[in-house]
Amino acid sequence: MLTLAAFVLALGLLIAVHEYGHYRMARFCGVKVLRFSIGFGRVLARWQPKGSATEFVLGAFPLGGYVLMLDEREAPVPDDQRHLAFNTQPLRSRVAIVAAGPAANLLLAVVLYAVVNWSGVQSAAPILARPVADSIAARAGLLGGERVRAAAIADDDLQVTESFESLHWVMTRAALRRQALRLEVTAANGAGARELVLDLGGLEAKEATAKLFRDIGIVGPLSAPVIGKVSPGGAAQRAGLIEGDLVQRVGSVAIVDGLQLRDLIRASTAAAESSGQLWRLKRGDAILELTVKPELKPEGDTQVGRIGAYVGGPPELVTLRYGALDGLRLAVVRTWEVAGLTVRMMGQMIVGQASLKNLSGPLTIADYAGKSASLGLTQYLVFLALISVSLGVLNLLPLPVLDGGHLMYYLWEGITGRSVSDAWMERLQRGGVAVLILMMSIALFNDIGRLFG
Repeated sequence: MLTLAAFVLALGLLIAVHEYGHYRMARFCGVKVLRFSIGFGRVLARWQPKGSATEFVLGAFPLGGYVLMLDEREAPVPDDQRHLAFNTQPLRSRVAIVAAGPAANLLLAVVLYAVVNWSGVQSAAPILARPVADSIAARAGLLGGERVRAAAIADDDLQVTESFESLHWVMTRAALRRQALRLEVTAANGAGARELVLDLGGLEAKEATAKLFRDIGIVGPLSAPVIGKVSPGGAAQRAGLIEGDLVQRVGSVAIVDGLQLRDLIRASTAAAESSGQLWRLKRGDAILELTVKPELKPEGDTQVGRIGAYVGGPPELVTLRYGALDGLRLAVVRTWEVAGLTVRMMGQMIVGQASLKNLSGPLTIADYAGKSASLGLTQYLVFLALISVSLGVLNLLPLPVLDGGHLMYYLWEGITGRSVSDAWMERLQRGGVAVLILMMSIALFNDIGRLFG
């Protein structure tokens, strides 16, 4: 129920803001708006404010909306109202009205990011877990436990890294651009600053997947290698482990964090199940050594080790809160960065450098809406901002059925001094519809694969 409510709210808000951008700019330019609709198809509700020429409508099919303006191409217009018709407006006004929808979505994203920055959000500190063995991070000299103080892509200036989320964002952009990632790191206590370079140029990354980050070697923030809740009858209970035990060593391997410990347990073999592993741990002030025999459990086509206990403590958290101007500036920067990454990903998908699996449809959006809402208002606002940017950028694609297609027509008109002919308009419209249906089909196929595969 939460997923459905969060999805409907997100969809309604983003569509309403987009169409309101068109509506307000049309009214500002003196164009008469006949209908403002959220959704298509059968009308569920309608109202018309007293003295207004605009009818406001709620449609049964919620995946979209429209603003119907007075236009001689749609229906005859009385001579005394020609100056109110969209098609009689100067080119600059028509461009502004069409561009106002995507602009409203981008502005909404700025506002949402700013609200998050002003209200404050808790995030994992940028302290690194032990890198995956033989990964790029491991070869660069990271050992785990380092605090990332600043990061940059290639030759860009180093920017302060305040959370693991911001590090993850920079790392994603660097990997998808196939450029080096520069990190300034210190010990966890802030001592011994040094700079490292992670060469991500050879990754050939087409999408941001768990495998990509394992190849890089940085998959999560540092979490203490403590034992959490122990399941009755499991290997952990039989070995004598209890909640709160801090694991220091497994065999000859020093344990730095929970992720490393989980990987060691998962990689257990039949020999470990038979003879056991010698674990050294701290319980209160005492140092203990226990023999733990992980159980092999099927997972897909392979078997992995399990001990029947939650492994790893929560990461160190930091609260990020900014003043009015800094919060707004960072919101603009984040919106610009997300929009830029979205454009680059779309371009790479077109030329085959990025996987079409990056396309997401309504099922995935609904799933993420529910998950983000379950984490709290702040995470839901971040989700809304991300989708709002995506919607704004998507509508600027030069497809005839989208706002970007109309802007393409106006660019032609501005260059040549004449509008696109009706014949060409019809051909382009059919082609645009075909491309959009293809994109939606791929996105829906990806959704089904993610959620039910």
